[in-house]
Amino acid sequence: MLSHPPEPTWRQALAGAQMLFVAFGALVLMPLITGMDPNVALFTAGIGTLVFQLVTKRQVPVFVASSFAFIAPILYAKTNFGLPAVLGAIMASGMVYVLLSAAVRMKGTGFIDKLLPPVVIAPVIMCIGLALSPVAVNMAMGKSGDGATQLIAYPAAMIISMSALVTTLAVATLGRGLFRLVPILAGIIVGCTLAVILGEVSTEAITLAPWLALPAFVTPEFHLGAILFMLPVALAPAIEHIGGVIAIGSVTGQNYIKQPGLHRTLLGDGLATTTAGLFGGPPNTTYAEVTGAVMLTKNYNPKIMTWAAGFAIALAFIGKFGAALQSIPVPVMGGILCLLFGSIAVVGLNTLIRNQVDLSEARNLIIVSVTLVFGIGGMSIGSGDFTLSGISLCAVIALLLNVILPGNKGWKTKLPDEDEESTPLY
Repeated sequence: MLSHPPEPTWRQALAGAQMLFVAFGALVLMPLITGMDPNVALFTAGIGTLVFQLVTKRQVPVFVASSFAFIAPILYAKTNFGLPAVLGAIMASGMVYVLLSAAVRMKGTGFIDKLLPPVVIAPVIMCIGLALSPVAVNMAMGKSGDGATQLIAYPAAMIISMSALVTTLAVATLGRGLFRLVPILAGIIVGCTLAVILGEVSTEAITLAPWLALPAFVTPEFHLGAILFMLPVALAPAIEHIGGVIAIGSVTGQNYIKQPGLHRTLLGDGLATTTAGLFGGPPNTTYAEVTGAVMLTKNYNPKIMTWAAGFAIALAFIGKFGAALQSIPVPVMGGILCLLFGSIAVVGLNTLIRNQVDLSEARNLIIVSVTLVFGIGGMSIGSGDFTLSGISLCAVIALLLNVILPGNKGWKTKLPDEDEESTPLY
């Protein structure tokens, strides 16, 4: 286990608050989009991080919180099955991580490479971003996510959304130091300021909300249709998790794939997601923003994430804070999402490029093409409780095609299990 130099408690607490500040914008954006309670999301992010630390024996300096990969399936499943059924499906999704963890422990990390090569996971990630693009555009124009209702007048909405977007772009590209790591938060602040000036923010809910209040916890229900719809989506964040673990390892100079082990980090993320669903929060995943903050500050002590989790839990019980978050106008979120959803798609594209996937090969071309069309086009198979559509369907199709079509060689850039002892994976 890596030892860390002793530092004053106040400094650890300050660093923890800083890490939460970096993650805050993305953390609350996901529940606001999906209609979940942001205070519950703060609570489950804190609890999830503590669960992750417990499983990994507090060796990995990561913060876990709301996963954007689940936005599309949550929106769909919530409409068709209701929020309690969605939460039950989120708990089941956490079990996917647990099963993957068990498989990695028994068969080694090469198992993941064979099951989920880049040609499978990359188009699924691209679908997650591209399928959500209409939601972002509708919200940016002041409409509801489905475009059915005009919530804010178009001229005002465009001023607010584009200002939020431009601010986010400017901070992400021109910002320096820690400021560069909070583009979403900066976009929210500028967008909300303009919304207040234009009279598009109602403060009534904030005034009526108590200072201290229990988060609006929701009891999950288990619905087979919602579970079947949600489970395939968990595969993409699983790969995102592996990438996050490797990334933080490259920053700290530690091979977390070996110690505490990928099986432990997957287990920790899975139990964190299941715990989040139990309390009514969104699924958890590792946050790249926090990895960037760790790299910038050179503070590799996992204890700071304990403090970040504690602050998140404390904020969850401030009623006025949650009411303020829920009063953020739709165009503010829409403007930021125009960048965010596009970025998700680019992550998938970059996965194909980085792993040198040859799309001139018929096998690879077929997998990527069919996956993209099914995912973005909203293909649906089945009926009633056994319907698969959109992101869920494209994930299943990509897996099946990878198994059925000949020539599966896994990730060319990865090493076989027998060589892992001598060479790190990053």
